[in-house]
Amino acid sequence: MTEHPVSIDELRRRTQPPEVRLRANAEHWTASLYLRNISPYLTWLLVRTSISANGVTGLMILVGWSTAAAILVPGMAGALLAVVLGQLQMLVDCCDGEVARWRGTSSPAGVFLDKVGHYTTEALIPIALGLRAAGWPLEWPDDFAWTTAGFSLALIIVLNKALNDMVHVARANAGLPKLADRRGEAEPSRRLIARLRRAARFVPFHRLYHSVELTLLVLAAAVVGLFLEPLVAERVLLLVLLPLSALALAGHFVAILASKRVRG
Repeated sequence: MTEHPVSIDELRRRTQPPEVRLRANAEHWTASLYLRNISPYLTWLLVRTSISANGVTGLMILVGWSTAAAILVPGMAGALLAVVLGQLQMLVDCCDGEVARWRGTSSPAGVFLDKVGHYTTEALIPIALGLRAAGWPLEWPDDFAWTTAGFSLALIIVLNKALNDMVHVARANAGLPKLADRRGEAEPSRRLIARLRRAARFVPFHRLYHSVELTLLVLAAAVVGLFLEPLVAERVLLLVLLPLSALALAGHFVAILASKRVRG
């Protein structure tokens, strides 16, 4: 489809069908809450250019990397810039799929690039937080404890994200059909684990490791840091996030094994 939309309503109907808006896991809460209301206006401009859907995804990747880089800017300025760029990344992330659906150019390459964008951004942000907590530029050997913590947090976050993709790979290799993106598929079959999973919704620390939440936490630490000694708030944040991320990883692993997703 190469023609231009004649109205935002037409663009919204074709690029935001119910199967997109009602996805249980693929939509971040910011998209559901407000970004999907804004994204058609940016998509309206993008489809009038020659940029491809994969090109828009490339922009999303660059904005994500810039989000992490902004965290290295000291003080409130860097934290605020990271929050703005984190929101912008999610907005562009909405638009690449909309451009692909309008033009009928959805492809595995687009899905792959989208994964690259989110994996790398959500790994780079905790690394940048470790550098920020160390008080960039670094001094040997004390500062390397904080950078090591940042890299460790990045590794756990990437492993946690990879578990979901491992499920799809395992099902494909076993000859099972693709999972539907609905909530019941992820519900553990064992009662105790199912109850623990439902209880976790009331204290959703496992959701803190997306780029949006991480940038908001960095901003919160920057605000608290105005009243503390330099770097204390960032270091406390890193020390809190690291063990919670390990707990989230373990819980995610157990929940997958107990769910229907990996059952024949």
